[in-house]
Amino acid sequence: MNRTPAPTDTASTDAAFTDATSTDASSNDTASTEVSGGSRWEELVTAALLGTARRTPSGVPAGREAPTALLDAAAVETVRRRAGMRPGRAAARVEPTAADPRPLLPTAAARRLAMLLADRPGTGSGSGGRRGSAPDLMELLPQWLTTANLRGFAPRPEALPALLDAARGRTDLRPAVLAFAGPRALWLARLNADWRFALRSTPGGGAALPGPEEPDRIRELWEEGLFAERVALLSGIRARDAAAARDLLATTWATERAEDRLMFLDSLRMGLCAADEPFLERALADRSRNVRATAAELLSALPGSALAGRMAERAMSCVAVDHTQGTQSTQGVPTIAVEAPHECDPGMERDGVVPKAPAGRGERSWWLGQLVEAAPLGTWSRRLGGRTPEEIVALPVADDWQSELHAAWCRAAVRQRDPSWSRALLGAPAAPEAGGPGAVSLAERAKLLGTLGAAERADWVAGFIAVHGLSEAFQLLGVCTVPWSGPLGRAVVDALNIARDAGSYPWSFSGVMGLAERCLDPSEAPHLETLTAIPDEPENAAPGAGSYWAESFQRLVTTLRLRAAMQRELTEE
Repeated sequence: MNRTPAPTDTASTDAAFTDATSTDASSNDTASTEVSGGSRWEELVTAALLGTARRTPSGVPAGREAPTALLDAAAVETVRRRAGMRPGRAAARVEPTAADPRPLLPTAAARRLAMLLADRPGTGSGSGGRRGSAPDLMELLPQWLTTANLRGFAPRPEALPALLDAARGRTDLRPAVLAFAGPRALWLARLNADWRFALRSTPGGGAALPGPEEPDRIRELWEEGLFAERVALLSGIRARDAAAARDLLATTWATERAEDRLMFLDSLRMGLCAADEPFLERALADRSRNVRATAAELLSALPGSALAGRMAERAMSCVAVDHTQGTQSTQGVPTIAVEAPHECDPGMERDGVVPKAPAGRGERSWWLGQLVEAAPLGTWSRRLGGRTPEEIVALPVADDWQSELHAAWCRAAVRQRDPSWSRALLGAPAAPEAGGPGAVSLAERAKLLGTLGAAERADWVAGFIAVHGLSEAFQLLGVCTVPWSGPLGRAVVDALNIARDAGSYPWSFSGVMGLAERCLDPSEAPHLETLTAIPDEPENAAPGAGSYWAESFQRLVTTLRLRAAMQRELTEE
């Protein structure tokens, strides 16, 4: 092939060749091997870089024709290289998701779910505030998910991306979302980094944990698995066989890191029993203070444990009945005398007593509280004359030790899940300040209520609200089961109505109103219609309070009706 070269110098021609061929070279750099002639290409590239005046490749005539001949040779070699390229390795095919045996959502429920998910923040369709009568749909999603999971439904595949996006933005939704979404959610999470939280939030990352018939797999996963997988394995075994889980933990206990030992030890709370005592006693000598404290806490929750007995002896040496201090005003009622410990000896420290008191707290009262908290509550009836919890709590306590002693009994009642002591410490809901004889804060009252049955808990809170109103009820309402019982729901509505008629500042009740939207029984909606009208405002009412109350009650009625519709849709067959 004859060409007349353009009047240019050799260097510029070679530079043009290099530019023209560099792209071709880079496009072929993924080939695993080159066909014969690969060295030929390198020879031509080197000649182009140096210039044909300095180096002439083989087969190319020297002289003025060299640049053109070099381009011709490069063109031929390019065709050879492209024709000889091997195809790239095919990517592995994505494995299909595991089958979900659950029935799909009914059509109406699927539409409702799409509506709830479309109202989440960031979608551009949220309500954007709490004024107005429109329900806050996103706040109804947790309740919808709970019902759907109880009914055993599976989501329609097209809803999964929005479900996972909602759970990504709200960690409180993740357990219910992942239970509802099923295996397809984990399958998607492995393909989309935005949803990897689903793998972290699922025990074992969604992988099936070995069963009791697979001891070799259990051993391999326990010794070689990731920390999250090991925690999931230990918890799973503990749920079905407490002794097997404890024995598995004992095999590697001495070589575990302190922070891992703490997490593993915490898993023993599930199914805690007397058989765990020897292991927990050994953990009292652990080199980690946090591990020792957790072991002591677990042992104190076993009333028959040796640690509980030791703590009971120490606590009884500090608390006794003094019949000599009865006064005329108490008509000879005996007094509880307290003599707090004067030191924290090594035995106390080994049994979990923290020697250093927090700032602003006296050491002796700090030690006393820990001893009483860890002592079995049955100790006190024997120590204090066979009295019942109510009678013990009613006794006066000398030298201003009452608040410290009663607060420690509160913590013990919660730790030991003792309803009789919880009732005694709560007292009657109509008691002055509703503080009860021992509960010194709303948080403690809420914890004590948590040890009672659902019906008793609701009745106590209803009585509290009937006497004291809603100003301190928000935290107590949070421990009541949903939907609220009839008496509790009526007590809340009556208190809201009283606040409205009194011209109270309405925004201070927005939290309780929000709880009512989610927790009030939907059957109460017809009884609330009369409250949706704008009331006459008293002279001392906050400006605009009447319209705010009307909007709030209208939103409450609308939300209750929506919740009733949601329930019907999820019960369709």
